[in-house]
Amino acid sequence: MERILIIEDEIVIRRALSKLLRRKGYEVFEAGSVAEGEENHSLDSFHLIIADLRLPGGLGTDVIDQCGATPVLIMTSYASISSAVDSMKAGAADYIAKPFNHDEILIVADRLIRQNVIFRQNLILKREINQTYPVAGMVGDSDAMKQVFARIEKVAPTDSTVLIYGESGTGKELVARAIHEQGARKSIPLVTMNCAAIPDSLIESELFGYEKGAFTGAEKSTQGLIESADNGTLFLDEVAELSPSAQAGLLRVLQEGELRRLGSTKTKRVNVRVLAATHRDLVARVDEGLFRDDLLYRLKVIEIDLPPLRDRKEDLPALAEHLLKRIRSKLNREVHGFSPGAVKKISEYDWPGNVRELENAIERALILCDGSEITPDLLNFEKIGDNSHQGSSSTSSKKSLDEYFVTFVRQHEREMNETELARELGISRKTLWERRQRFDIRRNLSGKEKS
Repeated sequence: MERILIIEDEIVIRRALSKLLRRKGYEVFEAGSVAEGEENHSLDSFHLIIADLRLPGGLGTDVIDQCGATPVLIMTSYASISSAVDSMKAGAADYIAKPFNHDEILIVADRLIRQNVIFRQNLILKREINQTYPVAGMVGDSDAMKQVFARIEKVAPTDSTVLIYGESGTGKELVARAIHEQGARKSIPLVTMNCAAIPDSLIESELFGYEKGAFTGAEKSTQGLIESADNGTLFLDEVAELSPSAQAGLLRVLQEGELRRLGSTKTKRVNVRVLAATHRDLVARVDEGLFRDDLLYRLKVIEIDLPPLRDRKEDLPALAEHLLKRIRSKLNREVHGFSPGAVKKISEYDWPGNVRELENAIERALILCDGSEITPDLLNFEKIGDNSHQGSSSTSSKKSLDEYFVTFVRQHEREMNETELARELGISRKTLWERRQRFDIRRNLSGKEKS
C-alpha cells in the first residue's frame, strides 16, 4: 500500500484530504509542520508528501531536502506564478492551488506516486545490473576484466584523456560509454566518431567544422563534432587513422582547449573530454612517422588494455548467455540456452573477431534454431577457425588482426561474394570495402561475382 504524508496546519483541510486519500486505498499520515513531520516520521519512506507552502516555522518546500527521492506536492491558497516557479525551483514535483477539487488532487497524487515507483524500481534494477556487470554491456569475471572494470571506476570521475587499446570487436566503445556515463559529464550525450570510416579529405571538416564558402559545397557554416561535444565527451575510435593535419588540430584542442573551423581566422574555446581507441601499436606508428608523439603523450594519460577473448576464455560461457538473452529479446525467439556441446564448442574456439564475432555467431544460430536450445551444429564458425585454412591454432592466434583479415579474404574471395565475406568476418560490406582499400586487396574477378 502506498504511503502518503500530509503536512498541513489547518486541521479541517488536513482531515478532509486524509479521508479522501484513505478512501482511495492510500495509507495516510499527518503532520502540522515540517518539524513535526521530521520528528515523527522517516520522510524518505513515503511514496508522496503533500505539503502546504506556508506552514508554522517555515515553508513546505523545506521538506524537500529531507525526503530523498520522495516527490513533494506543494499546495497553497496563495496561488501565483512566482510561488509556483519558486516551488519548482526548490525541487517540488508539482504544484496545486487551493481550493482544489477532489478529482484534481487524486489525479496528481496518482501520477506522482506512479512516477516515483518506476523511479525506485529503476534505481534497484540499475544497482543490480551494476553489481552483476560493473560496466554496462560488458561481462566478465576473469582477472583481466576485473582490472579493466577497476581502471574504469578510477578514471571515470576525472576529466583525464583515456586511450583504450584492444583488437577489433573487444568492446572499446562500451568502455568509452561506461567512462562517460560514470563521469561528471554524463548529462550531455557522448559524441562518437570512427576515424577509419571517414575519408581523409572530410575528416577535418567533420571534427572541427567549417565556415560558409570554406570549400566547394560549403553552403553554410557548420559545427564540427568537437564543438558538438563541448562540455561533454568525445570518443574517437580508430584514432590511429587520423590524418597528420587532423592530428595537429586535435593536439591543439587537448593542449589549448581551442579549435579553428575550416575557412575561419578565429579560434573557439571548447571544454571537451577526449577518449580514444585503437587496435594499432601507436608507439610503432610514431616510429614510422605516421602518428605524432606529442599527441600520443596527450592521449595516453590513462591507458586501458582490453584483452581478446582467447585470453579470457573462462568468461565465454557467461558472455554467451548474456548475448543470447539480448539477441533473443531482439528477435523474439523462444530459445532458452546452449546445449553442453555448444558451450564446449564456444569455449574451445579462439574467436579472432572477439565479442563481435561471438555475437554474430549466436544471432545466426538463434535464427536457424528450431528447438529450445542452441546445439553445436548451429554454431557455424569452422570456416574462419578451421586449422586446414589457417595453420595451427597457436600460429593463428599469434597473427595480428590485420594479417588475419588479409589472409582470410585472399583465401576465400574465389568462393564467396562480398556479402558472404563480410558476414563471415562479422563486419559490414562498407567496412570490408574500406579495409580492402587500406590493404590494397583488389577483388579477384575470377571468383564469384559481387552481389
